[in-house]
Amino acid sequence: MMFASVAMLAYPAVGSASNLSMQTGRVTSQPIGHYEFCKQFDAECKPVKGSGAAPKVTDYGWDVIREINRAVNFSVMPKTDLELFGKEEVWTYPDIAGDCEDYVLLKRHMLMERGFSAADVLITVVRKPDGEGHAVLTLRTSEGDFVLDNLEDEVKHWRQTPYSYLKRQASTNSGRWVTIENGSDVLVGALR
Repeated sequence: MMFASVAMLAYPAVGSASNLSMQTGRVTSQPIGHYEFCKQFDAECKPVKGSGAAPKVTDYGWDVIREINRAVNFSVMPKTDLELFGKEEVWTYPDIAGDCEDYVLLKRHMLMERGFSAADVLITVVRKPDGEGHAVLTLRTSEGDFVLDNLEDEVKHWRQTPYSYLKRQASTNSGRWVTIENGSDVLVGALR
């Protein structure tokens, strides 16, 4: 396991401690690409055991997280689903090329292979400042939620990103999605 002593990462002053983590709400629609992915990889979309409090991450754990984020960003060539498959919204593990959710799926899989719980590595749908949809991987920790992004090699606290957060996988069930209740103010706060 990667958990024991705390590795402190800098994140912006965001007011109350509750702003360090995304506040999730009601169950919402599952992205169609994830639905199709779950039909192919049903073991990836089940209820999660032991999905309690977010863990503390050791210094070694942070090294693993950063290494996986950089390695996947470097090894996968960015290509759209239309370029790769001739259609939109194909979520799959990338071989040599993929789009944002493919990077996320591979990072999530690699982190789980290294001992992270499915309850703490969650596919998240965001909106970029230009309005385009995007997927990132959210890492739940006792210090707040952090983002692994194919557009950024640095792992950042979610409040340090320019995104508006829409929904993510539920920490209790990888096949369910929940709204992010405090995600709409992030874009404005990040631009100040």
